[in-house]
Amino acid sequence: MRDLYLTNTLSRKKEPFVPVHPGHVGMYVCGPTVYGDAHLGHARPGVTYDVLFKFLRHLGYKVRFVRNITDVGHLEHDADEGEDKIAKKARLEQVEPMEVVQTYTFRYNEAMRLLNVAPPSIEPRASGHIIEQIETVKKILDAGYAYESNGSIYFDVAKYNADHRYGVLSGRTLDDTKEGTRALDGQADERAPYDFALWKRAEPEHIMRWPSPWGEGFPGWHLECSVMGEKYLGREFDIHGGGMDLMFPHHECEIAQNQASRGTQGVHYWVHNNMITINGQKMGKSLGNFITLPQLFKGEHPKLEQAYAPMTIRFFILQSHYRSTLDFSNEALQAAEKAFRKVMQAAQDLRSLAAGAGLDLGAAGAAGQGGAVTGVAGDPAGMAAEFHKVYGTEGSLPWELKYGEFLADSAPDSCPADSEAVKAIFDGVYAALCDDLNTSVALSYIFDAVRLVNTEKEKRGTLTKGDIQTLVRLFDDIVYGVFGLVEDSSDSGKAGRTIAGLMDMVIEERAKAKAAKDWAVSDSIRDHLKALGIVVKDTKDGAEWTIE
Repeated sequence: MRDLYLTNTLSRKKEPFVPVHPGHVGMYVCGPTVYGDAHLGHARPGVTYDVLFKFLRHLGYKVRFVRNITDVGHLEHDADEGEDKIAKKARLEQVEPMEVVQTYTFRYNEAMRLLNVAPPSIEPRASGHIIEQIETVKKILDAGYAYESNGSIYFDVAKYNADHRYGVLSGRTLDDTKEGTRALDGQADERAPYDFALWKRAEPEHIMRWPSPWGEGFPGWHLECSVMGEKYLGREFDIHGGGMDLMFPHHECEIAQNQASRGTQGVHYWVHNNMITINGQKMGKSLGNFITLPQLFKGEHPKLEQAYAPMTIRFFILQSHYRSTLDFSNEALQAAEKAFRKVMQAAQDLRSLAAGAGLDLGAAGAAGQGGAVTGVAGDPAGMAAEFHKVYGTEGSLPWELKYGEFLADSAPDSCPADSEAVKAIFDGVYAALCDDLNTSVALSYIFDAVRLVNTEKEKRGTLTKGDIQTLVRLFDDIVYGVFGLVEDSSDSGKAGRTIAGLMDMVIEERAKAKAAKDWAVSDSIRDHLKALGIVVKDTKDGAEWTIE
Protein backbone atom coordinates (compact mmCIF):
# COMPACT_ATOMS: atom_id res chain seq x y z
CA MET A 1 0.00 0.00 0.00
CA ARG A 2 1.32 3.44 -0.95
CA ASP A 3 2.16 5.94 1.82
CA LEU A 4 -0.24 8.87 2.14
CA TYR A 5 0.62 12.24 3.72
CA LEU A 6 -2.03 14.72 4.92
CA THR A 7 -1.71 18.23 6.34
CA ASN A 8 -3.04 18.07 9.89
CA THR A 9 -4.50 21.40 10.98
CA LEU A 10 -3.92 20.37 14.60
CA SER A 11 -0.14 20.14 14.18
CA ARG A 12 0.19 22.58 11.23
CA LYS A 13 2.35 19.88 9.61
CA LYS A 14 2.15 17.40 6.78
CA GLU A 15 2.06 14.00 8.48
CA PRO A 16 2.18 10.38 7.32
CA PHE A 17 -1.30 8.92 7.51
CA VAL A 18 -1.47 6.06 10.00
CA PRO A 19 -5.04 4.88 10.71
CA VAL A 20 -6.25 3.98 14.19
CA HIS A 21 -7.12 0.50 12.93
CA PRO A 22 -4.84 -0.88 10.19
CA GLY A 23 -6.57 -1.17 6.83
CA HIS A 24 -9.62 0.78 8.01
CA VAL A 25 -10.40 4.51 7.95
CA GLY A 26 -13.05 6.41 9.85
CA MET A 27 -13.78 9.80 8.28
CA TYR A 28 -16.29 12.42 9.42
CA VAL A 29 -17.12 15.51 7.36
CA CYS A 30 -19.42 18.34 8.41
CA GLY A 31 -22.43 18.40 6.12
CA PRO A 32 -24.88 21.18 5.25
CA THR A 33 -27.47 23.00 7.29
CA VAL A 34 -30.45 22.25 5.08
CA TYR A 35 -32.52 25.41 4.80
CA GLY A 36 -31.78 26.42 1.20
CA ASP A 37 -30.31 25.19 -2.08
CA ALA A 38 -26.70 24.11 -2.09
CA HIS A 39 -24.39 26.85 -3.33
CA LEU A 40 -20.95 27.13 -4.89
CA GLY A 41 -19.32 27.04 -1.46
CA HIS A 42 -20.90 23.62 -0.77
CA ALA A 43 -19.41 22.22 -3.95
CA ARG A 44 -15.80 22.51 -2.77
CA PRO A 45 -15.97 20.37 0.41
CA GLY A 46 -18.34 18.03 -1.41
CA VAL A 47 -15.78 17.39 -4.17
CA THR A 48 -12.69 17.59 -1.92
CA TYR A 49 -13.73 14.92 0.56
CA ASP A 50 -15.30 12.83 -2.17
CA VAL A 51 -11.86 12.65 -3.83
CA LEU A 52 -10.21 11.84 -0.48
CA PHE A 53 -12.82 9.13 0.16
CA LYS A 54 -12.32 7.59 -3.27
CA PHE A 55 -8.53 7.81 -3.11
CA LEU A 56 -8.41 6.13 0.30
CA ARG A 57 -10.53 3.31 -1.09
CA HIS A 58 -8.32 3.15 -4.17
CA LEU A 59 -5.27 2.78 -1.91
CA GLY A 60 -6.92 -0.31 -0.46
CA TYR A 61 -8.50 1.01 2.74
CA LYS A 62 -11.99 0.09 3.89
CA VAL A 63 -13.54 3.48 4.62
CA ARG A 64 -16.53 4.41 6.74
CA PHE A 65 -17.46 7.91 5.64
CA VAL A 66 -19.92 9.84 7.84
CA ARG A 67 -21.36 13.18 6.68
CA ASN A 68 -24.05 14.72 8.88
CA ILE A 69 -27.14 16.72 8.09
CA THR A 70 -27.72 19.68 10.42
CA ASP A 71 -31.46 20.02 10.80
CA VAL A 72 -31.74 21.69 14.21
CA GLY A 73 -29.79 23.97 16.52
CA HIS A 74 -27.90 26.07 13.96
CA LEU A 75 -28.93 29.59 14.88
CA GLU A 76 -28.58 32.73 12.80
CA HIS A 77 -25.09 34.17 12.33
CA ASP A 78 -23.61 30.95 13.81
CA ALA A 79 -24.33 32.42 17.27
CA ASP A 80 -25.96 31.03 20.39
CA GLU A 81 -28.81 33.48 20.20
CA GLY A 82 -31.40 34.25 17.58
CA GLU A 83 -33.68 32.11 15.47
CA ASP A 84 -32.99 28.60 14.21
CA LYS A 85 -32.16 28.83 10.49
CA ILE A 86 -34.50 25.98 9.56
CA ALA A 87 -37.32 27.16 11.80
CA LYS A 88 -37.03 30.64 10.27
CA LYS A 89 -37.32 29.18 6.76
CA ALA A 90 -40.31 27.09 7.83
CA ARG A 91 -42.05 30.14 9.29
CA LEU A 92 -41.46 32.16 6.14
CA GLU A 93 -42.78 29.39 3.89
CA GLN A 94 -45.55 28.41 6.34
CA VAL A 95 -44.59 24.73 6.44
CA GLU A 96 -43.35 22.33 9.08
CA PRO A 97 -39.58 22.56 9.75
CA MET A 98 -39.07 18.94 8.75
CA GLU A 99 -40.66 19.70 5.38
CA VAL A 100 -37.89 22.23 4.87
CA VAL A 101 -35.33 19.65 5.98
CA GLN A 102 -36.65 16.93 3.67
CA THR A 103 -36.84 19.20 0.64
CA TYR A 104 -33.38 20.70 0.93
CA THR A 105 -31.71 17.46 2.02
CA PHE A 106 -33.00 15.90 -1.17
CA ARG A 107 -31.91 18.84 -3.28
CA TYR A 108 -28.46 18.85 -1.65
CA ASN A 109 -27.95 15.14 -2.27
CA GLU A 110 -29.07 15.39 -5.87
CA ALA A 111 -26.81 18.40 -6.46
CA MET A 112 -23.94 16.33 -5.08
CA ARG A 113 -24.99 13.50 -7.36
CA LEU A 114 -24.80 15.77 -10.40
CA LEU A 115 -21.28 16.68 -9.27
CA ASN A 116 -20.61 12.92 -9.08
CA VAL A 117 -20.05 13.08 -5.32
CA ALA A 118 -20.58 9.65 -3.78
CA PRO A 119 -23.06 9.36 -0.93
CA PRO A 120 -21.48 8.85 2.49
CA SER A 121 -21.54 5.48 4.21
CA ILE A 122 -23.79 7.02 6.90
CA GLU A 123 -25.71 10.31 6.75
CA PRO A 124 -27.08 10.96 10.25
CA ARG A 125 -29.31 13.89 11.22
CA ALA A 126 -28.91 15.96 14.35
CA SER A 127 -32.63 15.63 15.16
CA GLY A 128 -32.30 11.84 15.17
CA HIS A 129 -29.72 11.94 17.96
CA ILE A 130 -31.31 14.14 20.61
CA ILE A 131 -31.11 11.42 23.31
CA GLU A 132 -27.38 10.90 22.68
CA GLN A 133 -26.77 14.65 22.78
CA ILE A 134 -28.56 14.97 26.11
CA GLU A 135 -26.44 12.14 27.53
CA THR A 136 -23.26 13.85 26.35
CA VAL A 137 -24.32 17.09 28.03
CA LYS A 138 -24.78 15.12 31.27
CA LYS A 139 -21.24 13.73 30.97
CA ILE A 140 -19.78 17.21 30.46
CA LEU A 141 -21.75 18.50 33.48
CA ASP A 142 -20.54 15.57 35.60
CA ALA A 143 -16.95 16.31 34.54
CA GLY A 144 -17.37 19.88 35.81
CA TYR A 145 -16.91 21.62 32.45
CA ALA A 146 -20.44 22.94 32.05
CA TYR A 147 -23.07 24.80 34.04
CA GLU A 148 -26.81 25.42 33.97
CA SER A 149 -28.19 28.91 33.57
CA ASN A 150 -31.88 29.70 33.21
CA GLY A 151 -32.71 26.33 31.66
CA SER A 152 -29.73 26.37 29.25
CA ILE A 153 -26.44 24.50 29.58
CA TYR A 154 -23.20 26.28 28.66
CA PHE A 155 -19.69 24.96 28.28
CA ASP A 156 -17.31 26.54 30.81
CA VAL A 157 -14.46 27.49 28.50
CA ALA A 158 -12.29 29.16 31.19
CA LYS A 159 -12.41 26.12 33.47
CA TYR A 160 -11.66 23.81 30.54
CA ASN A 161 -8.78 26.04 29.46
CA ALA A 162 -7.25 25.81 32.94
CA ASP A 163 -6.97 22.02 32.61
CA HIS A 164 -6.43 21.67 28.85
CA ARG A 165 -6.13 24.27 26.12
CA TYR A 166 -9.04 25.88 24.36
CA GLY A 167 -7.78 27.07 20.98
CA VAL A 168 -5.44 24.16 20.25
CA LEU A 169 -6.84 23.83 16.70
CA SER A 170 -7.23 27.47 15.68
CA GLY A 171 -4.30 28.85 17.67
CA ARG A 172 -6.53 31.36 19.48
CA THR A 173 -6.25 32.35 23.11
CA LEU A 174 -9.12 33.21 25.42
CA ASP A 175 -8.27 36.90 25.04
CA ASP A 176 -8.48 36.54 21.24
CA THR A 177 -11.81 34.77 21.57
CA LYS A 178 -13.20 37.40 23.94
CA GLU A 179 -12.22 40.25 21.64
CA GLY A 180 -13.98 38.62 18.72
CA THR A 181 -17.22 37.96 20.62
CA ARG A 182 -20.22 40.16 19.95
CA ALA A 183 -22.59 41.41 22.62
CA LEU A 184 -25.89 39.66 22.01
CA ASP A 185 -29.31 39.84 23.61
CA GLY A 186 -29.68 37.14 26.20
CA GLN A 187 -25.97 36.68 26.68
CA ALA A 188 -26.39 37.40 30.37
CA ASP A 189 -27.22 33.70 30.77
CA GLU A 190 -23.56 32.95 30.10
CA ARG A 191 -20.80 33.48 32.65
CA ALA A 192 -18.35 34.58 29.96
CA PRO A 193 -18.82 35.78 26.38
CA TYR A 194 -16.74 32.90 24.98
CA ASP A 195 -18.84 30.17 26.64
CA PHE A 196 -20.99 28.30 24.14
CA ALA A 197 -24.33 26.53 24.38
CA LEU A 198 -24.58 22.77 24.76
CA TRP A 199 -28.35 22.92 25.30
CA LYS A 200 -30.61 25.93 24.83
CA ARG A 201 -33.87 26.63 26.60
CA ALA A 202 -36.62 27.01 24.01
CA GLU A 203 -38.47 30.29 24.06
CA PRO A 204 -42.28 30.05 23.73
CA GLU A 205 -42.14 30.95 20.02
CA HIS A 206 -39.41 28.39 19.22
CA ILE A 207 -40.85 25.65 17.01
CA MET A 208 -38.27 22.88 17.34
CA ARG A 209 -38.00 21.65 20.95
CA TRP A 210 -37.48 18.47 22.93
CA PRO A 211 -37.85 17.51 26.62
CA SER A 212 -34.68 17.32 28.70
CA PRO A 213 -33.69 17.21 32.40
CA TRP A 214 -33.36 21.01 32.20
CA GLY A 215 -36.69 21.68 30.53
CA GLU A 216 -37.79 21.89 26.91
CA GLY A 217 -35.10 23.03 24.52
CA PHE A 218 -32.77 22.02 21.71
CA PRO A 219 -29.09 21.11 21.34
CA GLY A 220 -26.33 23.56 20.52
CA TRP A 221 -24.99 23.46 16.98
CA HIS A 222 -21.52 22.19 17.91
CA LEU A 223 -22.72 19.23 19.95
CA GLU A 224 -24.14 17.10 17.13
CA CYS A 225 -20.80 16.40 15.42
CA SER A 226 -19.11 15.31 18.65
CA VAL A 227 -21.99 12.96 19.37
CA MET A 228 -22.46 11.47 15.91
CA GLY A 229 -18.72 11.17 15.28
CA GLU A 230 -18.33 9.07 18.43
CA LYS A 231 -21.44 6.99 17.78
CA TYR A 232 -20.52 5.92 14.27
CA LEU A 233 -16.71 6.07 14.33
CA GLY A 234 -15.74 5.48 17.96
CA ARG A 235 -14.04 7.43 20.77
CA GLU A 236 -11.08 8.05 18.49
CA PHE A 237 -11.14 8.06 14.71
CA ASP A 238 -8.91 9.06 11.85
CA ILE A 239 -10.07 12.08 9.84
CA HIS A 240 -12.41 14.99 10.45
CA GLY A 241 -12.91 17.26 7.45
CA GLY A 242 -14.69 20.51 6.77
CA GLY A 243 -14.30 24.03 5.46
CA MET A 244 -11.72 26.43 6.87
CA ASP A 245 -14.59 28.59 8.15
CA LEU A 246 -15.58 25.78 10.53
CA MET A 247 -12.20 25.60 12.26
CA PHE A 248 -13.37 28.20 14.75
CA PRO A 249 -15.62 28.03 16.61
CA HIS A 250 -17.25 24.81 15.42
CA HIS A 251 -14.34 22.39 15.37
CA GLU A 252 -12.63 24.04 18.31
CA CYS A 253 -15.78 23.45 20.31
CA GLU A 254 -15.91 19.84 19.14
CA ILE A 255 -12.43 19.17 20.49
CA ALA A 256 -13.34 20.69 23.87
CA GLN A 257 -16.58 18.68 24.04
CA ASN A 258 -14.77 15.48 23.10
CA GLN A 259 -12.10 15.96 25.75
CA ALA A 260 -14.64 16.89 28.41
CA SER A 261 -17.09 14.05 27.71
CA ARG A 262 -14.79 11.14 26.86
CA GLY A 263 -11.27 12.09 27.94
CA THR A 264 -9.74 12.38 24.47
CA GLN A 265 -9.73 14.91 21.67
CA GLY A 266 -11.12 12.13 19.50
CA VAL A 267 -9.73 13.03 16.06
CA HIS A 268 -6.23 12.22 14.82
CA TYR A 269 -6.19 14.25 11.58
CA TRP A 270 -8.07 17.51 11.11
CA VAL A 271 -8.30 18.34 7.39
CA HIS A 272 -9.68 21.68 6.19
CA ASN A 273 -10.43 22.88 2.67
CA ASN A 274 -10.09 26.57 1.86
CA MET A 275 -12.83 28.84 0.59
CA ILE A 276 -14.15 29.76 -2.84
CA THR A 277 -14.14 33.49 -3.50
CA ILE A 278 -15.82 35.35 -6.34
CA ASN A 279 -13.66 37.98 -8.02
CA GLY A 280 -11.53 38.06 -4.88
CA GLN A 281 -14.48 38.53 -2.50
CA LYS A 282 -15.96 36.10 -0.03
CA MET A 283 -19.39 34.88 -1.10
CA GLY A 284 -22.28 36.65 0.57
CA LYS A 285 -25.88 37.48 -0.18
CA SER A 286 -25.28 41.13 0.71
CA LEU A 287 -22.58 41.36 -1.98
CA GLY A 288 -24.83 39.87 -4.65
CA ASN A 289 -22.31 37.13 -5.43
CA PHE A 290 -24.05 34.25 -3.69
CA ILE A 291 -24.54 31.65 -6.45
CA THR A 292 -26.51 28.46 -5.88
CA LEU A 293 -25.72 25.28 -7.78
CA PRO A 294 -29.06 25.35 -9.64
CA GLN A 295 -28.18 28.87 -10.82
CA LEU A 296 -24.74 27.69 -11.94
CA PHE A 297 -26.12 24.70 -13.84
CA LYS A 298 -28.76 26.84 -15.57
CA GLY A 299 -26.78 30.10 -15.94
CA GLU A 300 -29.41 32.12 -14.10
CA HIS A 301 -27.44 34.69 -12.13
CA PRO A 302 -26.24 38.22 -13.00
CA LYS A 303 -22.62 37.15 -12.37
CA LEU A 304 -22.85 34.28 -14.89
CA GLU A 305 -22.20 34.63 -18.60
CA GLN A 306 -23.47 31.11 -19.37
CA ALA A 307 -24.63 27.85 -17.81
CA TYR A 308 -21.88 25.60 -16.48
CA ALA A 309 -22.21 21.83 -16.47
CA PRO A 310 -21.61 19.97 -13.19
CA MET A 311 -18.44 18.33 -14.51
CA THR A 312 -17.04 21.75 -15.37
CA ILE A 313 -17.57 22.80 -11.75
CA ARG A 314 -15.95 19.59 -10.49
CA PHE A 315 -12.95 20.02 -12.81
CA PHE A 316 -12.61 23.66 -11.78
CA ILE A 317 -12.37 22.62 -8.11
CA LEU A 318 -9.82 19.89 -8.84
CA GLN A 319 -7.49 22.34 -10.59
CA SER A 320 -6.53 23.90 -7.27
CA HIS A 321 -5.05 22.30 -4.15
CA TYR A 322 -7.79 21.90 -1.56
CA ARG A 323 -5.92 24.09 0.96
CA SER A 324 -5.60 27.00 -1.48
CA THR A 325 -8.15 29.76 -1.98
CA LEU A 326 -10.08 29.19 -5.20
CA ASP A 327 -11.39 32.26 -7.00
CA PHE A 328 -14.46 31.95 -9.19
CA SER A 329 -14.76 33.85 -12.45
CA ASN A 330 -16.48 33.19 -15.74
CA GLU A 331 -13.06 33.13 -17.42
CA ALA A 332 -11.78 30.49 -14.99
CA LEU A 333 -14.85 28.28 -15.48
CA GLN A 334 -14.68 28.63 -19.27
CA ALA A 335 -11.02 27.57 -19.16
CA ALA A 336 -11.97 24.61 -16.94
CA GLU A 337 -14.71 23.65 -19.39
CA LYS A 338 -12.23 23.62 -22.26
CA ALA A 339 -9.62 21.67 -20.29
CA PHE A 340 -12.21 19.12 -19.18
CA ARG A 341 -13.25 18.51 -22.79
CA LYS A 342 -9.59 17.87 -23.71
CA VAL A 343 -9.25 15.24 -20.97
CA MET A 344 -12.48 13.51 -21.94
CA GLN A 345 -11.49 13.51 -25.63
CA ALA A 346 -8.13 11.98 -24.75
CA ALA A 347 -9.92 9.30 -22.74
CA GLN A 348 -12.02 8.40 -25.78
CA ASP A 349 -8.97 8.46 -28.06
CA LEU A 350 -7.15 6.14 -25.65
CA ARG A 351 -9.85 3.53 -26.05
CA SER A 352 -9.61 3.83 -29.82
CA LEU A 353 -5.83 3.39 -29.60
CA ALA A 354 -6.31 0.39 -27.34
CA ALA A 355 -8.77 -1.20 -29.76
CA GLY A 356 -6.40 -0.52 -32.66
CA ALA A 357 -3.60 -2.22 -30.73
CA GLY A 358 -5.77 -5.28 -30.17
CA LEU A 359 -6.04 -4.77 -26.41
CA ASP A 360 -8.92 -6.36 -24.51
CA LEU A 361 -10.07 -3.73 -22.03
CA GLY A 362 -12.39 -6.13 -20.21
CA ALA A 363 -14.52 -4.36 -17.61
CA ALA A 364 -13.02 -1.01 -18.53
CA GLY A 365 -14.20 -1.31 -22.08
CA ALA A 366 -17.65 -2.43 -21.00
CA ALA A 367 -18.04 0.46 -18.58
CA GLY A 368 -17.06 2.98 -21.19
CA GLN A 369 -17.16 5.98 -18.91
CA GLY A 370 -15.18 4.36 -16.16
CA GLY A 371 -15.09 3.50 -12.50
CA ALA A 372 -16.68 6.40 -10.74
CA VAL A 373 -18.03 5.83 -7.25
CA THR A 374 -21.53 7.22 -7.57
CA GLY A 375 -25.18 7.07 -6.69
CA VAL A 376 -27.49 8.10 -3.89
CA ALA A 377 -29.65 6.01 -1.68
CA GLY A 378 -33.15 6.18 -3.02
CA ASP A 379 -35.16 8.62 -5.07
CA PRO A 380 -38.06 9.90 -2.95
CA ALA A 381 -41.33 9.62 -4.81
CA GLY A 382 -42.85 12.85 -5.96
CA MET A 383 -39.67 14.90 -5.62
CA ALA A 384 -37.84 13.92 -8.82
CA ALA A 385 -39.93 16.24 -11.00
CA GLU A 386 -39.25 19.15 -8.66
CA PHE A 387 -35.56 18.36 -8.72
CA HIS A 388 -35.43 18.36 -12.52
CA LYS A 389 -37.26 21.69 -12.50
CA VAL A 390 -34.83 23.23 -10.02
CA TYR A 391 -31.64 21.90 -11.61
CA GLY A 392 -32.67 22.07 -15.25
CA THR A 393 -32.29 18.34 -15.92
CA GLU A 394 -34.54 15.93 -17.77
CA GLY A 395 -35.05 12.20 -17.69
CA SER A 396 -32.85 9.80 -15.78
CA LEU A 397 -29.79 11.07 -14.00
CA PRO A 398 -26.29 10.06 -15.12
CA TRP A 399 -23.65 7.82 -13.69
CA GLU A 400 -25.51 4.75 -12.52
CA LEU A 401 -22.55 2.57 -11.60
CA LYS A 402 -22.98 0.49 -8.48
CA TYR A 403 -22.00 2.36 -5.33
CA GLY A 404 -18.39 1.76 -4.42
CA GLU A 405 -17.44 0.18 -7.76
CA PHE A 406 -13.87 0.56 -9.04
CA LEU A 407 -12.42 -0.98 -12.16
CA ALA A 408 -9.24 -1.82 -10.26
CA ASP A 409 -9.41 -2.99 -6.67
CA SER A 410 -6.46 -0.96 -5.46
CA ALA A 411 -3.63 1.26 -6.60
CA PRO A 412 -0.74 -0.63 -8.19
CA ASP A 413 2.57 -0.43 -6.34
CA SER A 414 4.57 0.02 -9.53
CA CYS A 415 4.06 1.18 -13.10
CA PRO A 416 3.85 -1.58 -15.75
CA ALA A 417 4.54 0.78 -18.68
CA ASP A 418 7.47 0.37 -21.08
CA SER A 419 8.38 3.99 -21.85
CA GLU A 420 9.99 6.39 -19.40
CA ALA A 421 7.50 9.10 -20.38
CA VAL A 422 4.48 7.02 -19.35
CA LYS A 423 6.23 5.85 -16.18
CA ALA A 424 6.91 9.48 -15.24
CA ILE A 425 3.22 10.36 -15.73
CA PHE A 426 2.00 7.34 -13.79
CA ASP A 427 4.39 7.84 -10.88
CA GLY A 428 3.83 11.60 -10.88
CA VAL A 429 0.06 11.27 -10.55
CA TYR A 430 0.29 8.93 -7.57
CA ALA A 431 3.11 10.89 -5.93
CA ALA A 432 1.02 14.08 -6.14
CA LEU A 433 -2.11 12.50 -4.71
CA CYS A 434 -0.15 10.83 -1.90
CA ASP A 435 1.42 14.22 -1.12
CA ASP A 436 -1.54 15.81 0.66
CA LEU A 437 -4.04 15.06 -2.11
CA ASN A 438 -2.48 17.48 -4.58
CA THR A 439 -5.02 17.22 -7.39
CA SER A 440 -3.55 20.28 -9.11
CA VAL A 441 -0.16 18.65 -9.69
CA ALA A 442 -1.80 15.30 -10.50
CA LEU A 443 -3.85 16.99 -13.23
CA SER A 444 -0.70 18.50 -14.72
CA TYR A 445 0.58 14.94 -15.23
CA ILE A 446 -2.77 13.94 -16.71
CA PHE A 447 -2.31 16.70 -19.29
CA ASP A 448 1.11 15.26 -20.07
CA ALA A 449 -0.77 12.06 -20.84
CA VAL A 450 -3.25 14.00 -23.00
CA ARG A 451 -0.37 15.34 -25.09
CA LEU A 452 1.09 11.84 -25.49
CA VAL A 453 -2.30 10.53 -26.62
CA ASN A 454 -2.69 13.39 -29.12
CA THR A 455 0.78 12.70 -30.51
CA GLU A 456 0.03 8.99 -30.81
CA LYS A 457 -3.29 9.72 -32.50
CA GLU A 458 -1.47 11.76 -35.14
CA LYS A 459 0.77 8.72 -35.85
CA ARG A 460 3.82 10.48 -34.46
CA GLY A 461 4.12 8.51 -31.26
CA THR A 462 5.91 5.38 -30.15
CA LEU A 463 3.62 4.08 -27.40
CA THR A 464 3.73 0.32 -26.88
CA LYS A 465 0.77 -1.87 -25.99
CA GLY A 466 1.97 -1.80 -22.39
CA ASP A 467 2.09 2.00 -22.45
CA ILE A 468 -1.44 2.29 -23.84
CA GLN A 469 -2.79 -0.25 -21.36
CA THR A 470 -1.13 1.62 -18.50
CA LEU A 471 -2.65 4.93 -19.60
CA VAL A 472 -6.09 3.34 -19.96
CA ARG A 473 -5.87 2.07 -16.40
CA LEU A 474 -4.63 5.45 -15.18
CA PHE A 475 -7.61 7.20 -16.74
CA ASP A 476 -10.04 4.56 -15.45
CA ASP A 477 -8.69 4.54 -11.90
CA ILE A 478 -7.77 8.20 -11.44
CA VAL A 479 -9.59 10.41 -13.95
CA TYR A 480 -12.85 8.46 -13.79
CA GLY A 481 -12.56 6.71 -10.43
CA VAL A 482 -10.75 9.04 -8.00
CA PHE A 483 -11.30 12.40 -9.69
CA GLY A 484 -14.87 11.37 -10.52
CA LEU A 485 -14.74 13.02 -13.96
CA VAL A 486 -17.17 11.48 -16.41
CA GLU A 487 -18.86 12.52 -19.61
CA ASP A 488 -21.53 15.07 -18.76
CA SER A 489 -25.03 14.01 -19.81
CA SER A 490 -26.79 17.22 -18.72
CA ASP A 491 -28.26 19.52 -21.34
CA SER A 492 -25.43 22.02 -20.98
CA GLY A 493 -22.92 19.19 -21.13
CA LYS A 494 -24.47 17.85 -24.34
CA ALA A 495 -24.39 21.32 -25.88
CA GLY A 496 -20.76 21.72 -24.93
CA ARG A 497 -19.82 18.39 -26.50
CA THR A 498 -21.75 19.24 -29.67
CA ILE A 499 -19.97 22.58 -30.04
CA ALA A 500 -16.62 20.97 -29.24
CA GLY A 501 -17.23 18.25 -31.84
CA LEU A 502 -18.17 20.74 -34.53
CA MET A 503 -15.15 22.89 -33.71
CA ASP A 504 -12.86 19.86 -33.93
CA MET A 505 -14.17 19.29 -37.45
CA VAL A 506 -13.65 22.93 -38.42
CA ILE A 507 -10.16 23.09 -36.89
CA GLU A 508 -9.22 19.88 -38.70
CA GLU A 509 -10.35 21.31 -42.05
CA ARG A 510 -8.34 24.45 -41.37
CA ALA A 511 -5.29 22.35 -40.51
CA LYS A 512 -5.66 20.47 -43.81
CA ALA A 513 -5.87 23.77 -45.68
CA LYS A 514 -2.71 25.05 -43.95
CA ALA A 515 -0.88 21.81 -44.68
CA ALA A 516 -1.81 22.20 -48.35
CA LYS A 517 -0.72 25.87 -48.16
CA ASP A 518 -4.23 26.91 -49.14
CA TRP A 519 -3.98 30.13 -47.17
CA ALA A 520 -7.18 31.57 -48.63
CA VAL A 521 -9.31 28.75 -47.21
CA SER A 522 -7.37 28.76 -43.91
CA ASP A 523 -7.83 32.50 -43.44
CA SER A 524 -11.48 32.33 -44.51
CA ILE A 525 -12.24 29.73 -41.84
CA ARG A 526 -10.45 31.80 -39.22
CA ASP A 527 -12.28 35.00 -40.24
CA HIS A 528 -15.71 33.33 -40.31
CA LEU A 529 -15.12 31.94 -36.81
CA LYS A 530 -13.99 35.36 -35.57
CA ALA A 531 -17.21 36.89 -36.89
CA LEU A 532 -19.07 34.36 -34.72
CA GLY A 533 -17.06 35.39 -31.67
CA ILE A 534 -14.71 32.37 -31.82
CA VAL A 535 -10.99 33.15 -31.74
CA VAL A 536 -8.53 30.56 -33.06
CA LYS A 537 -4.94 30.65 -31.80
CA ASP A 538 -2.14 28.50 -33.20
CA THR A 539 0.12 26.94 -30.55
CA LYS A 540 2.94 24.39 -30.54
CA ASP A 541 0.39 21.77 -29.47
CA GLY A 542 -1.98 22.69 -32.30
CA ALA A 543 -4.80 25.20 -32.78
CA GLU A 544 -6.83 26.29 -29.77
CA TRP A 545 -10.14 28.15 -29.78
CA THR A 546 -12.04 30.30 -27.34
CA ILE A 547 -15.45 31.97 -27.36
CA GLU A 548 -15.29 35.70 -26.63
